[in-house]
Amino acid sequence: MTNRRKRWETRLPLMAVVALFVLFFSGTMVHAEPPVSTPPAVTDDLDGESLRTALRRSVSYLEKLPPDRIVGEQPRRFTAREVLDSLRVFEKSMDNWDCRECWLREFNNRFELIPSSGDAALETVLFTGYYQPVIEGSLAPTSEYAYPIYGVPADLIVAERVTLIPSVRAEKIIGRFQGESVVPYYSRREIDELGSLRGQGYEIAWVKNPIDLFFLHIQGSGILQLEDGRRLLIGYAGANGRPYRSIGRLLIDRGKIAQEEMSMQRLRGYLADHQDEQNEILAYNESYVFFRFLEEGPLGNLEVPLTPGRSIATDVRLFPKGALAVISTERPVLDAAGQVVSWRSFSRFVLNQDTGSAIRGPQRADLYFGAGAEAEGAAGFMNRPGRLYFLSLKNPSAKSDSLQHHSSEKALEPAPRAE
Repeated sequence: MTNRRKRWETRLPLMAVVALFVLFFSGTMVHAEPPVSTPPAVTDDLDGESLRTALRRSVSYLEKLPPDRIVGEQPRRFTAREVLDSLRVFEKSMDNWDCRECWLREFNNRFELIPSSGDAALETVLFTGYYQPVIEGSLAPTSEYAYPIYGVPADLIVAERVTLIPSVRAEKIIGRFQGESVVPYYSRREIDELGSLRGQGYEIAWVKNPIDLFFLHIQGSGILQLEDGRRLLIGYAGANGRPYRSIGRLLIDRGKIAQEEMSMQRLRGYLADHQDEQNEILAYNESYVFFRFLEEGPLGNLEVPLTPGRSIATDVRLFPKGALAVISTERPVLDAAGQVVSWRSFSRFVLNQDTGSAIRGPQRADLYFGAGAEAEGAAGFMNRPGRLYFLSLKNPSAKSDSLQHHSSEKALEPAPRAE
């Protein structure tokens, strides 16, 4: 953060000069540091077992990385070893989870909470929600199931370009060959309306309507409910590399939906009621997602299953992957009709296990709510400010015997999955 120094007039009243003199020699003007927010009281509104599950999934990812690998740049640099050690110590501390006073005493002795940003102006985080939709689907096209879900096309190119000037930077390039040139991959309009991929064998399933398909792309994973009763998991396999653009923001800017009314439910309703505008609105978001079938999931960007209520998505360029954090915000309370009747404050431990094309910058985080109608309802309305703190060991170099013993206990960790 860059501190701004205040300009003073050359002529000051005597009392002002005296005040400046006192402040200078007392040292209060030397650093001019901004106020740092006080971390919240450490509480957790969910069960301990879900937290243990999420912890072990992060551990399974971090154990496969070189210990000195940098896994996050903010709120400070974290190595894989640092994050892994903190997770193991924290899980061991959960042996006292049922004795709240005992556990809290150990927690305060071993850990510190670091705000998500060192800049006080950036500490407030907007929390939204996502979920795993259940969608009626078919493995063959019919007149009813006419909208395809595509797997990764063979002509999609994903490469990395490294620049050395003015500094070393790696940039992901996604596109396709056109002659000898690489051009941007097909947009949403080109794929869905103009049929750029149609009939080439990339379809893996079909759904009934384009609104369901679009929101499947937004969520990044889903459950296909087949007519024979089977349920198949599908998840993110790739994307066309085009920028994500919010159709909700589009409708707000056009005056179609008031900003205070915007939610996923409201957006779905507008699309259903204005079918003549559907194609234009959906095409505004050029980003397009390709899918694959999964054995377990949904999987976050760490390729480990997400845990409902415990997994969050943040900007992959910033925060430490797999790290343990505390969030403090509000969640919607819904009535029987699925409408928000109030907001309830809560705080809990979460694991940074996912990312998203719409989650950019230090002031955004997405909370995974799970699968099904209840999760959809809560995630659709979730849009509240709050705070995000990452955990760090106060003495990272200290490793207890119990920690070393705990690190060998891997029976409950999920098996590694290929990228």
